[in-house]
Amino acid sequence: MLRQVTQPTDPAQLADALESTDYLPDEGLATAAYLALVMHRPLFLEGEAGVGKTALARALAEVTGRPLYRLQCYEGLEASHALYDWDFGRQLLHLRAAEAAHATGDTEQLEAGLYDRRFLLARPLLQALEDSPSVLLVDEVDRADDEFEAFLLEVLSDFTISVPELGTIRAETPPLVVLTSNRTREVHDALKRRCLYHWLEHPDFDREVAILRRRLPEVTDELARQVARATGRLRELDLLKPPGVAEAMDWASALHALGCRELDPDTAARTLGAVLKYREDGERVRSLARGALFGA
Repeated sequence: MLRQVTQPTDPAQLADALESTDYLPDEGLATAAYLALVMHRPLFLEGEAGVGKTALARALAEVTGRPLYRLQCYEGLEASHALYDWDFGRQLLHLRAAEAAHATGDTEQLEAGLYDRRFLLARPLLQALEDSPSVLLVDEVDRADDEFEAFLLEVLSDFTISVPELGTIRAETPPLVVLTSNRTREVHDALKRRCLYHWLEHPDFDREVAILRRRLPEVTDELARQVARATGRLRELDLLKPPGVAEAMDWASALHALGCRELDPDTAARTLGAVLKYREDGERVRSLARGALFGA
């Protein structure tokens, strides 16, 4: 199904559109996303967890008017889980219905009917190709195995999928593909060469304050600034999991829920569970001078 979509005319227009969805990109990221749109090239986003990689795909789907299909990668992910599967339950019901109606004489026709398109369960990759144009998010590709990487590279080369029983399915318009990686391992060069690449840094202080104020308007300006400053200081420590923007938002929300209008060291220490997700990190931070970390 081909639908009308919104196509920005330049990176600045795309950045403005993304900001209207409360996603605040910097100039480099807006340019990379715009080029991925107009060049029909996958966009490979790499960076620490919580810097906004997945959120960008959602924002792009919103501003372009495209449906979003997400493939969450994990160790052991197989092609069948990403492409399609046959609905064996419905096929069995179809076969029993044919037997009840004594319509089993032409076995070839009956067998062909079992592999009709209505019995095919489309998974994210096939859904993104059939529902054109769309946004395809391949999330945390670094968690998948080498074999799946090779398969993904093949699909992204021509945006076609072969179903032996039905033939070749090709996207009328290539989907906008966003691949994300937290860099838990190195992704192969062949896949990266197929994509436009962008590394997402943690936002600077002013941008993080702007994000917190935009996404959490109920939080006071002073609290947003203090949370952004404290989160930046935590990132400078040797932590197992430095906090991202998502954790800063959780922290600000938790403090607001407690009625805080400013961040004080005692409340900060009591709410570290909103921003730090490892016991070792929490203990390390609590052992440091809280005033130096969380003071104004």
